[in-house]
Amino acid sequence: MRKTETAVRRCKTMSTLQKILGGKWKLEILYYIAFCDIRRFGALRRQLGEITESSLTKQLRELESDGFLIRHDFQEVPPHVEYTLSELGRSFTDVLVYMKAWGERNLPDGN
Repeated sequence: MRKTETAVRRCKTMSTLQKILGGKWKLEILYYIAFCDIRRFGALRRQLGEITESSLTKQLRELESDGFLIRHDFQEVPPHVEYTLSELGRSFTDVLVYMKAWGERNLPDGN
């Protein structure tokens, strides 16, 4: 099979989703904002544990750029920034619920 034939059969939708949500922390970030009422940078960082500040910043910026999050800057000192789901992000919550339920049923440490 030629390389161009493989590229034609590739699913564009799944490829785009992988590109957007393929970051190591993105699904967890969306989950915590959607279901755990964690909206501030520091709270997200504490919840995720092993993530670096720069990595969390990058992931949040990408999710905002891709339309999943809205960043609210309260223009205060010290900085007060919160993240909420956009309409696109809210439309993705059913997928997160399904993925979590699937993981709990099928993965060894799925709780």
